[in-house]
Amino acid sequence: MSTHYDCIVVGSGHAGCSAALAAVEAGCTSVLIVEKAPRDWVGGNGYFTAGAHRTVHGGLQDLLPIVRNVTPEQASKIDVDPYTVEDFIGDIKRLGQDKPDTKLVKSMVESSREAVEWLAQKIDIPFILSFHRQAYEVHGRQKFWGGMALSTEDGGKGLIKAHMKALEKSGVEIWFESPAVRLRVEKGTITGLVVQIDGKELNLSASSVVLAAGGYESSSELRAKHLGSEWEKAHVRGTPYNTGDGFAMAQAVGAKLIGDWAGCHSTCWDANALADAGDRELSNQFTKSGYPLGIMVNIYGQRFVDEGQDFRNFTYAKFGRQILLQPEGCAFQVWGADMVPFLRKEEYGDEIVEKICARNMEELADKLLEKGLKDKECFLKTVHDFNAAVQSHRAEHPTLRWDPTVKDGLSTQSTTEALQLPKSNWALPINQGPFLAVKVACGITFTFGGLAIDPDTAGVLSKETDAPIKGLFCTGEMVGGLFYDNYPGGSGLTAGAVFGRKAGGQAAKLAGKSVK
Repeated sequence: MSTHYDCIVVGSGHAGCSAALAAVEAGCTSVLIVEKAPRDWVGGNGYFTAGAHRTVHGGLQDLLPIVRNVTPEQASKIDVDPYTVEDFIGDIKRLGQDKPDTKLVKSMVESSREAVEWLAQKIDIPFILSFHRQAYEVHGRQKFWGGMALSTEDGGKGLIKAHMKALEKSGVEIWFESPAVRLRVEKGTITGLVVQIDGKELNLSASSVVLAAGGYESSSELRAKHLGSEWEKAHVRGTPYNTGDGFAMAQAVGAKLIGDWAGCHSTCWDANALADAGDRELSNQFTKSGYPLGIMVNIYGQRFVDEGQDFRNFTYAKFGRQILLQPEGCAFQVWGADMVPFLRKEEYGDEIVEKICARNMEELADKLLEKGLKDKECFLKTVHDFNAAVQSHRAEHPTLRWDPTVKDGLSTQSTTEALQLPKSNWALPINQGPFLAVKVACGITFTFGGLAIDPDTAGVLSKETDAPIKGLFCTGEMVGGLFYDNYPGGSGLTAGAVFGRKAGGQAAKLAGKSVK
């Protein structure tokens, strides 16, 4: 067993794998990934994603060379609008209420297209156009919406499978059940890492260490400390091993913490899913993202969010929090028969989720009482008032047409009738049976607070000097300052690859093995 490496990466998720592979490509000849989870839990949270990557691009023709699921005939019936640097930066800043670090965001966004190309060509990540998540058929054409078009074959499973194959081909070692204990430091420079194997500590030396160990979302104690006591009840969407260890190690060597430590990515999640960890088989299928097609009500039958505020991939990462803040931390999503065909089968299939079905709304209310609804009359009034408001708006705007690929303006707000809490887009009356409801809870994905890094090198900054700590780098969920309050879907995986590549390149330089 070797104890010296050019570069050691902590964490086997998408970000950590990207850093390790970039280090090899840049010239490192000995790279090690240490992972505290067992082999069966390889891949961190990346495994539990849909594989979505948000990137700058010039439209369909720019993306076709890197995707595997589009024939020339299909391409002629697809619409993908370009997504510019300004669009991407604007979305991150807008959703983060202008709090995200401008230089960090700019560095990530401007490197996004190159990083995706690298993943596709060098790592052989199986990118596809995400028809099943990001497009609807409109007038015989597949229309993509929300600025994002890329995902991977078999989602996060396919993403991590491709990484594992690339790591093996590149000669990168992975040690499982080998938690990092502390960083080794001499005269302010990182010189290696101490890991625990079979209960014993082992000293490893390296000219650089890349921290890619995830956030603290799997620790109920740290969730309660940073996010609030109610977050102890949140469901963990992914790995149960992201418990904030990397932050403690970094702080011990003087690293600077930064960002939204009270914020996180949290989604509408199946209320019947396991609470403390994701399911390796069903994975991201517990997500319940169909709320823009209907309404969400709490156990007292009251709506609590504007389901049509924005495209789903701009609201899903914050609506989990809103569910958690409701009584008993759960809610019901409700649709009429006309919208059910538009629900994703991966999330709402018969074998995936417990469906609550009824021929009429009265019957649905009775069935919801058995599932936790507390106020039947309020629920029925909510649906009645919603339908009335929708009809009033349509009467005033008879030319508007429902279109899920744009903000169509179909709302509940008219001059004659307006709800206190609007549905701003895609508002259709829920009056066609049979009706469908599912029960949802809050699923936490990752936390936003993290380490301060140099935007150009991914070097971890010192709390005392604000300068990079030599030999210490960071990528993935551990990077702070990039997202606040909310985030545009698909940005996390892209950021992990971008800063992983930067860290890997710097690791080769420190090892004196950088190749041009």
